[in-house]
Amino acid sequence: MPHAFASTLKSFTTASGKSGQFYSLPELAKQYPAIARLPVSLRIVLESVLRNCDGKKVMPEHVAQLAHWLPNAPRTDEIPFVVSRVVLQDFTGVPLLADLAAMRSVAQRLGKDPRRIEPLVPVDLVVDHSIMVDHYGKKDSLDLNMRLEFQRNRERYEFMKWGMQAFDTFGVVPPGFGIVHQVNLEYLARGVHQMKGAGKKDAPICYPDSLVGTDSHTTMINGIGVVGWGVGGIEAEAAMLGQPVYFLTPDVVGFELTGQLREGVTATDMVLTVTEILRKHKVVGKFVEFFGEGTRTLSVPDRATIANMAPEYGATMGFFPVDECTVDYFSGTGRTAAEIERFEAYFKAQGLFGVPASGQIDYSQVVKLNLGDVTPSLAGPKRPQDRIEIGKVSSQFSSLYSLPNSANGFNRPADTLDTRYPVSTGGKDVTVGNGDVLIAAITSCTNTSNPSVMLAAGLLAKKAVEAGLKVQPHVKTSLAPGSRIVTEYLTEAGLLPYLEKLGFALAGYGCTTCIGNAGDLTSELNEVITKNELVCAAVLSGNRNFEARIHPNLKANFLASPPLVVAYAIAGNVRRDLMTQPVGQGKGGKEVYLGDIWPSSDEIHKLMKHAMKGKAFRENYAKVASEPGKLWEKVAGVSGQTYTWPASTYIAEPPFFEGFTLAQGASTAASVKGAKIMALFGDSITTDHISPAGSIKESSPAGVWLKANGVQKADFNSYGARRGNHDVMMRGTFANVRIKNLMLPAAADGSREEGGLTLYQGGGTGPAVKMPIYDAAMQYMAAGTPTVIFAGEEYGTGSSRDWAAKGTQLLGIKAVVAKSFERIHRSNLVGMGVLPLQFKGSDSWQTLGLTGNETVDVLPVPELTPQSDAKLVITRADGRRQEVTVTLRIDTPIEVDYYRSGGILPFVLRQLLT
Repeated sequence: MPHAFASTLKSFTTASGKSGQFYSLPELAKQYPAIARLPVSLRIVLESVLRNCDGKKVMPEHVAQLAHWLPNAPRTDEIPFVVSRVVLQDFTGVPLLADLAAMRSVAQRLGKDPRRIEPLVPVDLVVDHSIMVDHYGKKDSLDLNMRLEFQRNRERYEFMKWGMQAFDTFGVVPPGFGIVHQVNLEYLARGVHQMKGAGKKDAPICYPDSLVGTDSHTTMINGIGVVGWGVGGIEAEAAMLGQPVYFLTPDVVGFELTGQLREGVTATDMVLTVTEILRKHKVVGKFVEFFGEGTRTLSVPDRATIANMAPEYGATMGFFPVDECTVDYFSGTGRTAAEIERFEAYFKAQGLFGVPASGQIDYSQVVKLNLGDVTPSLAGPKRPQDRIEIGKVSSQFSSLYSLPNSANGFNRPADTLDTRYPVSTGGKDVTVGNGDVLIAAITSCTNTSNPSVMLAAGLLAKKAVEAGLKVQPHVKTSLAPGSRIVTEYLTEAGLLPYLEKLGFALAGYGCTTCIGNAGDLTSELNEVITKNELVCAAVLSGNRNFEARIHPNLKANFLASPPLVVAYAIAGNVRRDLMTQPVGQGKGGKEVYLGDIWPSSDEIHKLMKHAMKGKAFRENYAKVASEPGKLWEKVAGVSGQTYTWPASTYIAEPPFFEGFTLAQGASTAASVKGAKIMALFGDSITTDHISPAGSIKESSPAGVWLKANGVQKADFNSYGARRGNHDVMMRGTFANVRIKNLMLPAAADGSREEGGLTLYQGGGTGPAVKMPIYDAAMQYMAAGTPTVIFAGEEYGTGSSRDWAAKGTQLLGIKAVVAKSFERIHRSNLVGMGVLPLQFKGSDSWQTLGLTGNETVDVLPVPELTPQSDAKLVITRADGRRQEVTVTLRIDTPIEVDYYRSGGILPFVLRQLLT
């Protein structure tokens, strides 16, 4: 059919005279004048809706609805957003590839052409989550760690090799290049895409880059003006296979930055401050768009640092418009002159070039920060939004030590705070006590993408070494940059040897400590910690510090800038106040303070010339295709259009299509009758709690299964690496060693037992039996008994982990009732056919007096009207009944279709095959 807005297709010309076509927002604004004051991020979404208006999936009314966006209107309209591409990291990418392979197997069994299952947009998988810090502090650590990585992950990498040859639009960036988000920023993002015009002689149609990614920190790409965010693998799969990404029209919060950072304050300090502010403003599910004169002064790496942390402040995006800084960044990272020219000309033609000033845009609300007010900070010890000024870290730790868990404390007797214990570890005799830093890691996409803080870390290391300072022997140090470019410019600047001398030798290029891939501590350290219930610490330049994420035995985890990571490694304990006490003793026993070794802004700026060399970026990323390394070349994958599903504890055909038919079968029943309660959870249950990514405990259901299948403990690898096998992952669901099911009775001191346990209520009139949640789930499912979960605020916060929803479904849990949901996990639950329900007002499972022995009926309206009222009928053990009204958090009409089809995967597969 003719395009409904054909008159908006216009031409533009680049500086060198080359022509392009584009769907013009200024032309559309003649029909809808309000477009001129729309937030920039919404205008980029509007361009996609306009360009893809085909009268089928995207209708003219969708264009009109978004063009008429009002800052504070009710949010009832859904936007069908067709993205330009999809990016995956390997932990989430492997199960997504397994789902695609399973779809092809279904197609083959049904006599259909398996090639109907093919990504319709480019898909890039960056292998970045599989490196672990087993070896550290030595020059050969990188080589040793990568060899172990390939040994552990051979089956996964063979599967990826099959995917590369089976799908035309599926590419892989091999291990050893960097973290997906930094690779995306430096290489994958091209700024503007092109497609052929209607006629042979027509200029190409240009359109802006946009994407979704299977990692919540996909938002880092917002730093260069790209609209994109993290989704679960199941939603990314739909986007790959031609489905628009559907979401409710958002509020857009304008964040006005004024002033500039003071001397000695880093981009990390800035982002921790922004995170704290925005968490308090409750921006979950909203776009945040930065503007104002302070924004214009920020470099692209500084912008990307803020954008990266959008999941931590809860927003869908942290968006920065395109301007001269973006163009300079594209040049400095090796994009071609033609690309840059087209990029700049396109955004100027669309009227989207430049950071808006105050008053130019209509925002839902405006938040302000004077950058001059930012102070040196850390965040922790359990959440990224809990910022602490550096001078208060010591006192904060001491006060939290004896506070109850409910107050974010550690619930330890105050008189044990100063106790230290001797231990021999790594051939050295040391003493270990509370607050000791046992892991100090320069890692993660957030900060290692930013040359200013990486150079600052190198300069601080240089000054520290020259002053005679050393790292404490009990500290496990590591340097795991997000890109090979980082070590290149640290080497050119002459700083890498100083980092190495302090133990920060290159351990890998990838996502390590931030996701629990820090590697283990020595057995002696683990023993002294667990035996004496010590509260020891990790300090890392990451973005996540949730309980048990960094290491299961480290209870206090602090986010800090790379130079502060080095400083705390030298200090050795977070109880040392680095603002008033010396970092350590140097040559001749001289006390050295943080101010003595902290680099100045001028010193950092002088070395920045080493960091932005276009030629270096081009040469590095040219090796993705031509020189991936001998380890990757030796990986052999099977060939063919369908996968052979060999016996493996890493990759298995997922069960989500069992019984699939082309005809729409019986839809998922909306009502749930006679459900038992599987768990009662408090606030801030993260996807880490629901589906851990770290180590697999030997005595856990997943550990028992692996041993029964011939896998030795040393070869368990991690939950993240085994996401391609549902037998492991469903056993790992709710198996985090720090999760607390409040059904279990409290001890005399008010503490709760930790770990994925429940009280099984299926034994008739007999007493409830304590057992792992997995074991209880299997017994309930065998008896045909549905189960539900109750939780508090921010259920599902954290990583965009689709197994947190997939595992929930496979355990037979039919509904989750919470005070509020984090955006991605709510969507994933619906996508797997699990009902998300939200308490109204001050209602909670606590106000209802639930203990876990009740029976629950869930009764939504039969039509499943989005965000309609639903009833919970609670039957007490003594037969008393109580009704409570909750909100059905199926938010959009398309989600109703997904749910009725049993989930998004059967829905999409049926469309593709019919």
